[in-house]
Amino acid sequence: GQVRNMATLKDITRRLKSIKNIQKITKSMKMVSAAKYARAERELKPARIYGIGALSLYEKAEIKAPEDKKKHLLIGVSSDRGLCGAIHTSIAKTLKNEITNLSNAGKEVMVVGVGDKIRGLLQRTHGNYFLLTFKEVGRRPPSFGDASAIALELLNSGYEFDEGSVIYNRFRSVISYKTDEKPIFSFETVAGSESLSIYDDIDADVLRNYQEFTLANILYYSLKESTTSEQSARMTAMDNASKNASEMIDKLTLTFNRTRQAVITKELIEIISGAAAL
Repeated sequence: GQVRNMATLKDITRRLKSIKNIQKITKSMKMVSAAKYARAERELKPARIYGIGALSLYEKAEIKAPEDKKKHLLIGVSSDRGLCGAIHTSIAKTLKNEITNLSNAGKEVMVVGVGDKIRGLLQRTHGNYFLLTFKEVGRRPPSFGDASAIALELLNSGYEFDEGSVIYNRFRSVISYKTDEKPIFSFETVAGSESLSIYDDIDADVLRNYQEFTLANILYYSLKESTTSEQSARMTAMDNASKNASEMIDKLTLTFNRTRQAVITKELIEIISGAAAL
């Protein structure tokens, strides 16, 4: 019994040490995320204007892809970094549902993954749907240049989609976000829409340029929303991890003290019994 208690004490000491080390990491990660989140939220307000402006054209012009158009593009916005709760899995889940629904409706679906995490989550089950994957996302705050590069790569990929959706996490508050989707359309779909065809003098090049700019705007907006959601979720996740570590440390300290007490009591009894035997 004595030897077993001694071994238990060693185990508890080792576990306490490793939990305290992990807690140091989670606390510092929370502080880093808090700083990144503050910056992301500050930059989100002006970025929202890009998205709202671009999307209002689609809404006001009532742009819709004709029913017989089959090619649909799904863009899933995640990042390369984890430890942020269900941020990436909720995007993957929505993408899976969309792929199933669109395929059942007879559409041809292709997926563009922004961030390595989304590729990892869908690779095994839906790997054949991927058209492009963009890495190096989430290491620094996304810029309009990043969104433009993604848009350009997409337009040069050779995949002539008719319409599509950008699936991202919309930031609501420090503790909540919502997985949302916004529509995107090809140049042909926009040019062929009834409300725009009443204007004779719209130059095709102007419309094409505007269409490319709109795609970059919507991507920029969704990247900014996703980054803010991710940083706030990581901040919450790391805060919870630190609190859980504190609870474990308290419980283990109590167990350690009780075990030590038992060892000391047993030794005292043995000493007293030995003295009495003399």
